[in-house]
Order: sequence, then C-alpha cells, then structure tokens
Amino acid sequence: MKALVLEDKQTLVLKDIEKPAINEGQVLVKVSYVGVCGSDLARYFEGKVHNYPLVLGHEFSGVIDEVGENVTSVHKGDRVAVAPLLPCGECEYCERGKPAHCKQYGFVGSRQQGAMSQFVAVDAKNVIVLPDNVSDAEAVLLEPLTVAIHGIERIHFHAGAEVVVFGAGTIGIMTLLALKARGAGKITVIDINDEKLKVASEFGATCTVNSSQVDLNDYFSKNTKPDVVIETAGVPQTQVQSVEIVASLGKVVYIGTASREVTFPPKVFERILRGEIEITGSWMSYSAPFPGLEWTAALQYIKDGVINVRPLLNEIYTLEDKELPFDKMRDPENTSIKFLYEIK
Repeated sequence: MKALVLEDKQTLVLKDIEKPAINEGQVLVKVSYVGVCGSDLARYFEGKVHNYPLVLGHEFSGVIDEVGENVTSVHKGDRVAVAPLLPCGECEYCERGKPAHCKQYGFVGSRQQGAMSQFVAVDAKNVIVLPDNVSDAEAVLLEPLTVAIHGIERIHFHAGAEVVVFGAGTIGIMTLLALKARGAGKITVIDINDEKLKVASEFGATCTVNSSQVDLNDYFSKNTKPDVVIETAGVPQTQVQSVEIVASLGKVVYIGTASREVTFPPKVFERILRGEIEITGSWMSYSAPFPGLEWTAALQYIKDGVINVRPLLNEIYTLEDKELPFDKMRDPENTSIKFLYEIK
C-alpha cells in the first residue's frame, strides 16, 4: 500500500509498504482523510518519535475494508472514525475506566503505524460508525473535538460562566465550540495571531484579545475576571497567566502540553492559595465505556449541527504533497486551523 513514511527528522518519503494484516478482533480501515496534529509537527521537525521508520497520523476516518472473524459490531463498507488509543484493557487504570492512564498502551501514528497511508488495522472497539450526514472529512475533527470535551469535563461550571481560552489553534477553537455547546456565557479567546483571533470571532467568541498587544493583567483589572480558564497553547507564559487572570474560587484546566520550563513567581503561586483556585490537567480524550462519552458527545454535536466544523476544512492535500502541510503549519504567516490529507 501507499504510505507517507517518516524515516528521519524532517524526512518524509512516499513509498509502498506492506498492507497490514488483521486478527480475529480487528478491522482493516481504508483511510479516507487524515489530519495533521500539532504533535505530528514535533515528531517531524524535532524527531520526537519512539522509533523510525514511522507512519504518522492519528486523526482519521475511512471505510471498513475487512473484518475479523469474531467482529460483529461493525461490517464491511461501514464509514467510520477511529479512536487512536490502544489501551491494554487489563491494567489497574483500564479496569478503573481510565484508559488514557494505561501504562502499556499503544497509539496509532505514534507507537504503531498510523493513518498517513491507505490502510490501518485497529481493534473493532476503536471504530465509531458515522451517520449519513457526517462526512468523512468532518469526521477527522472528531478526535481534536474529543480532546476539548475531555478538558471541559475535568471541571464543573455553571451555565453562563465566563471563560477564557488561551490559544486559537485547533484545540482552542474546538474548546470554544464545545464551551458554547455546553452553555458557557462570555467566552474570551486569547492568542497572538490576529487572523486566528478573527477565526475565533467567526466561530462565536464573545471577545478576542491579542496578548502581544495588550497587557492581560491590566485588561482583566478593567474587565470581569473569568470563572474558568482553559489553556490550550502550551506556552510557559500563558500557563502562568492562566493563574494570574482567573477569578478567586475559579478553575484552571491545562490542555496544552509543556515544552519548556514553567516558572510561577511567588506572587502568582500565592494566588492559588489565597484564591483557592482549582487546577487540573487534562490528558487525551477517553473514558468508560471505551472510547468514552467524549466520542459519543462529539459525534452527536456534529450530527445535530450544534457544532459545525465544515468551515475549518479548507486545507486539504494528498500524500504526494509530502511535507507541504507540515511546513505551512509552521509558517508564522499561516492563518488556517486544520490541515488534512485526502487518501486516494
């Protein structure tokens, strides 16, 4: 089969590799579309992989091409999205219904070959059958939407709560959309890219703030401090600012990963104590029964038109374009949110 193979740092090669075989509990998915995630950028540009060669891609949809002999839940020809986590199902965390904390998990596009290829073999429990009114391209956005939903589910907030979202990338926009679906009130999105902030406004942000041009402490001294801050940018400055700007008795959710040292000055750390601020992390997007309520909710939101992801689907490439979408995503002038490969 045709696949885009990462053979070394910044070395993507389009080549023919062996088509995967399935066991009795698996299905073979013929890939339709696969998204490029921010984590794929780190794997490509910085070599953050478990091994080479590696086929990237964990946000994907396709059609079931073959089913294992013990599979009855889905059938050949079903259009599906795929949850990429492969938990062991036997460890303490799997038994507790916390598969994202499994210590022996696999992951499509990271610990096993991914979906920047024509076919992927996965367990039948990992596929989600798509309704007729959800397209294959839209289904690629299910995975990042579930990440946003999982982050929101880490806390409780009341209807109409004021929320700040740091970051207007894919996860930031997904978080904005999920917050609106959950009944949040005023939602302020903060980023340093005016064009991405414009997209956030188009998707329903109440306010947008360019933090490279506005002092946030001054801004929130003149405006109501948010009840909730959700950090998706993964930048040390915004990870600290999240605590600085949240209201006393407020909540902070960290979704963006830390790539550099994060230092809290004593005065900022003191806010956690004096403000009795609730702080939590959010990791991946799974619960029980697997793959979890996040996936059920995300599909329902898109199916019912509560969340419309179609306007994000404006950067679609083929595998023959190789690293082009990776380079465009890293371009400081880039204003697009989501990049996909269409697999033909």
